[in-house]
Amino acid sequence: MAAGDPSVAAGNVHPDFSFPSRLREALADLSQAFDSGDTAVSDSAVAAVSDVLDAVAASAAEAADGGDGDDALRLDAATRASEELLREVHAFLSCPSSNQMAIDALSLVLPKPVATLGALMGSCWDVAATIIKLFVTNCSPRDMLSILCEALDTPMELLNGSAYFVLLLNGLAEVLTLIQRRHIEQVMVVLPAVLKVVHATVSECDEEHGKAAVDLFNAALGIGNAIHEMCKAMFDKNKEDLCAILGLYSLQNIALISRSKQHDIVSACGSVVQQHSRFLKFCGFTYLGLLTGNGVTAAIDKLSKDEDDDFVELFIFAMDGAMLSAVWTYMYDDMSEHSGAELELALKKVQDNHMKKWEAINMLKYVLSPISYPWIIKSHCINLLLTLADGNHIEETNDHVDFTSYAPRIFATLKAVESVMMAAPEALMRKKAFAALKMVISMVPSSQRFDILRALVNNSMSPSLTAILLDLVREEVLRESRRDDKDRAESDGLQDHGELPPWASHALDFVELIMRPPEGGPPCLPDHSEQVLSALNLLRLILIIDSRGSNFGKLFREETLRKVHSEWLIPLRPIVAGIQSENEKDGSEIAGQIMCSLNPVQLVLYRCIELVEKMKCC
Repeated sequence: MAAGDPSVAAGNVHPDFSFPSRLREALADLSQAFDSGDTAVSDSAVAAVSDVLDAVAASAAEAADGGDGDDALRLDAATRASEELLREVHAFLSCPSSNQMAIDALSLVLPKPVATLGALMGSCWDVAATIIKLFVTNCSPRDMLSILCEALDTPMELLNGSAYFVLLLNGLAEVLTLIQRRHIEQVMVVLPAVLKVVHATVSECDEEHGKAAVDLFNAALGIGNAIHEMCKAMFDKNKEDLCAILGLYSLQNIALISRSKQHDIVSACGSVVQQHSRFLKFCGFTYLGLLTGNGVTAAIDKLSKDEDDDFVELFIFAMDGAMLSAVWTYMYDDMSEHSGAELELALKKVQDNHMKKWEAINMLKYVLSPISYPWIIKSHCINLLLTLADGNHIEETNDHVDFTSYAPRIFATLKAVESVMMAAPEALMRKKAFAALKMVISMVPSSQRFDILRALVNNSMSPSLTAILLDLVREEVLRESRRDDKDRAESDGLQDHGELPPWASHALDFVELIMRPPEGGPPCLPDHSEQVLSALNLLRLILIIDSRGSNFGKLFREETLRKVHSEWLIPLRPIVAGIQSENEKDGSEIAGQIMCSLNPVQLVLYRCIELVEKMKCC
């Protein structure tokens, strides 16, 4: 058969009984060519073998894309033909008389079509796996490593794509165990190809293909096992570097596994994650280093000194994986049984050290922020946050300590918690997220707590969330005012008349932000009713505190009261009254809802006006 025969290469032929004979003919030509040293014929014969396999694979793919009865028959015929062709190839490779040069030549082109046919179904898989293993054991490991990595660089649209990749990854894992020298260099060639495939699978596979994704995760675990065996046979600095690579590889895999769409991700993937956790322990990673992220940073710094930056950047989800390794220990019973005590000890150490506690809390944003992780994982992550921020362990940082460097990371973590609080599907989870938000804010030094709250309010995209944050500001104002009263009473000190304490000044800034929005004009009603109500309640609290009078003097200067009255409250009164009047006439259900949302606003607004006017008269 001529190489590149159009009738074969086009893949338009029905699989029939001629394919095995054509394949046998091509294999015989190949063997004779190498025995005689005829390079031109050998190249043609190798191409002919590959073309036959490609033709059957193309026919199978075409049949699989269809949906009628004829396509089903074609797919069944293609599957039977695939198995027969694969057995012919296997017989040739395993024959003691086969020319080694012929085997080497076939190894350059056959892994991809063999894996394609092996991924079809049934017994094709076993024959294809055996063929790839024959190539691995009979050809140069370094050559096979490059060949298999090249075969991995294939789009996921391939028929039964994940099965195709599993065959190649299993072969690649065997190749790695045969590498005798320059281990790190070879691992650096393999891992980019492997992680690209795993990442693509996680992105492409939906819940219906969960089993296929788990098979791929196990194949990627096989790569980890091979590197693990390498590490055990090594010594000195090379072992340290390879252990760092294996640790980061495992963390990346834990993160990717956690992103997969599974009906029950814990039972489906728990055993794979557990094995990766064992690799982490072998590589010197501790729960303390994982919780704080310091272990990941140390591994990345170690590799950054010796390896290419592009290689280190492969592990973009390593920080995610670090926190997820702790979350999985909570979720998966077998991991809890074997590692739960170690995690609890690490948590105790983190809770007893304020800076480590902040490091661990800030690590949680890597899991809570992305939309890629399922809610069950985020739920356990919130539980872990509640444990870390447990009030029994809070020791407020001295206000003189520079907290500036932590502020951006704390803000990012709080925004991540907010996203769970607003979007979680279950009420209990939203409630836990709100409790966690309050606990973390309470840990911020009081001198900077209002700054964090201001940043959250400024970046809020939801009136409901803004209202919740303003209610937290009100709680903080009440707490600070009581502390202020107590401190002044104990020191017998007097506040200068009309000088606002910091908490009151901050509170007025929040109220002004809502009542006089930066974009200009009055607040948008009725859309922003919730946040306006919270701002008015905050203002009312300050006015009540001031109106009670004390030995410490009044909080407000006359010009401040005038501003509150004429610029914030009075302009709002006709707006609220006008909207209420319009909706009273409407009588629709929506109008009723608007009136219900504005009634408390109107009530608190009038109370604030009364308080201000009373205070102006005093």
